[in-house]
Amino acid sequence: MVLLAGCEPVDSEKAEGTGVSGLASPTRAVPEAAEQDSSAARPSQAPPSTDRRPLDERSSAALASLAEIPVKGRAPKTGYSRDLFGQRWSDDVDVEFGHNGCDTRNDILRRDLTQTALKAGTRDCVVVSGTLTDPYTGKTIDFVRGSSSSSAVQIDHVVALSDAWQKGAQQLSSDERRNFANDPRNLLAVDGPTNQRKGDGDAATWLPPNRAYRCTYVARQIEVKAAYRLWVTQAEKNAMTRLLTDCGGTAPASDRSSTTESAEDEPTAPTRTPTEAAPPRTTERPRPLVQTPTPGPNAYYPNCSAARAAGAAPLHVGDPGYSSKLDRDGDGVACE
Repeated sequence: MVLLAGCEPVDSEKAEGTGVSGLASPTRAVPEAAEQDSSAARPSQAPPSTDRRPLDERSSAALASLAEIPVKGRAPKTGYSRDLFGQRWSDDVDVEFGHNGCDTRNDILRRDLTQTALKAGTRDCVVVSGTLTDPYTGKTIDFVRGSSSSSAVQIDHVVALSDAWQKGAQQLSSDERRNFANDPRNLLAVDGPTNQRKGDGDAATWLPPNRAYRCTYVARQIEVKAAYRLWVTQAEKNAMTRLLTDCGGTAPASDRSSTTESAEDEPTAPTRTPTEAAPPRTTERPRPLVQTPTPGPNAYYPNCSAARAAGAAPLHVGDPGYSSKLDRDGDGVACE
């Protein structure tokens, strides 16, 4: 199958239950050899703008923004359709590239790839080859446009469209949803197979295999969700907070206190009326409290009973001892 802009995957959103990219109506595929003959070499473009602050400062800024994002449950996916987010790879979104006559997919390829070659006669729009340093895996991918090779590099929505739909995008206008789907802040050229495995997962259920990119990835999700007034689930916020804290970030004091039990939350002793007799005293010495050991980084639990016995349940993605086999419903929380 081929794409709106040529022979490339149109969207990173997966068809329901199939793991296959949602595709636009096919267009005529241009033979790969002809594309290469008509392309013109182009020097590497500047990489996408990045935050040059130290990682701990960026993580702290992301945590501060996360503290302002509402926490709610995931809404039903009922009514979701890719078409509700407007034309695929529209050139109408004036966020970074403006109305340059190129579709958003090729804009992102030109932004994220180096040593790009462009197809002649396309006003320097259509990328026929280039090199990607994939942020999700850390590996280098040689991209060549063609019916059997374009899928090696796909454009991922950092915050997946269906995830956004279940966390506030239903309340956005059609123009806002179109802008969201084409916003360069929410788009990355990445390894195709890895993008397929991500599906529509959020930070509680999927993180890039490249650990060095995870903090940047989560900070980018937070930036996008804040910009479009979306919310996060509690499990998602917990996963984001743990990751950014491990990267040296410090959450605002107000947000830290909201997740910490205060003395006022402690149960108080029952009040007895004067007629109520106090329970008889006992001379039996109280049993010492059993201290549950904190799971180490290499913790392993053969089943949820063992995890509960160790006091580790529930287990979240990224927690010591978490395993997908313990997470039967695949929501990123095992043994809940």
